[in-house]
Amino acid sequence: MNVIQCENLNKKYSSSHALKNLSFTIEENKITGLIGRNGAGKTTLLKLIAGFSQPSSGKVVVFSEVPFNNLKVSQNMIFIDDNMTLPQSISLLDILYTANDFYENWDMELARRLFDYFSFNPNDLQKNLSKGMKSTFHAIIGLAARCPLTIFDEPTTGMDASVRKDFYRALLKDYLEHPRTILLSSHHLNEIDDLIEDVLLIKNGEKYLQISVEELKQFAIGLSGKKIVVDEWTKGKEIIYKKMVGTDSAYVVVHNDYMKEDLEKARLNGIDISSVAAEDVCVYLTNKTKGGIDDVFDKR
Repeated sequence: MNVIQCENLNKKYSSSHALKNLSFTIEENKITGLIGRNGAGKTTLLKLIAGFSQPSSGKVVVFSEVPFNNLKVSQNMIFIDDNMTLPQSISLLDILYTANDFYENWDMELARRLFDYFSFNPNDLQKNLSKGMKSTFHAIIGLAARCPLTIFDEPTTGMDASVRKDFYRALLKDYLEHPRTILLSSHHLNEIDDLIEDVLLIKNGEKYLQISVEELKQFAIGLSGKKIVVDEWTKGKEIIYKKMVGTDSAYVVVHNDYMKEDLEKARLNGIDISSVAAEDVCVYLTNKTKGGIDDVFDKR
């Protein structure tokens, strides 16, 4: 069953085109990572899915219904980001108890255990929290709500490394016990590639790639060696990334469509073959140029 379906989705803001002809589906009870650079359109897309705004054209369907101003979607969805609006005059603990009235699947025991684990003061106010502590508190709400559709938009903003690891660990453990559809946007793909099942990569408002994490890890390979030899072995291939190493060597990332025998021949010709991390693949695919930042300093 598809929880989310988008067809030719477009969103314009005056002269800017935030989303362009975006089409994809998200299946039930999967964790999908939404990946893209700043300005790629991730937050715009998530807010359309959540029903916070309407598309300029095209269609977005959630739980088989249009999400904008839709009570069914609102009752079964939670949107977590660093701008989450919460009552400013009641304590953090009272917010958790109040949430129990809003979310049908709310688990107060889990909320309290996480609240205590992350050392929150029950009498503190949300407005007095640091950026990282606000993100952690919002994450607790997102986990304890256990909504059928849970959207985390950059949920770890401001968190230190240890808290990020704890949050992702908690998310995975609770998801395994209580499966639901989770959309997770993040700049730290290397931290979540063992957590998510699928990746939706968008670039300049367009869908660039939708693929399983396992497929993404095998998507590309790196070839390094003497430039003249590497150029010969990558002739006719789509170059994803390329950089010079020293004066006469090169490192090139290409789509992994070589036959095993070809790679063995390449090794015999002095080329080193290496895997490419999933996060690096996404960075290279969304670069404006094939050489990345190095092209700024290339004066040729």
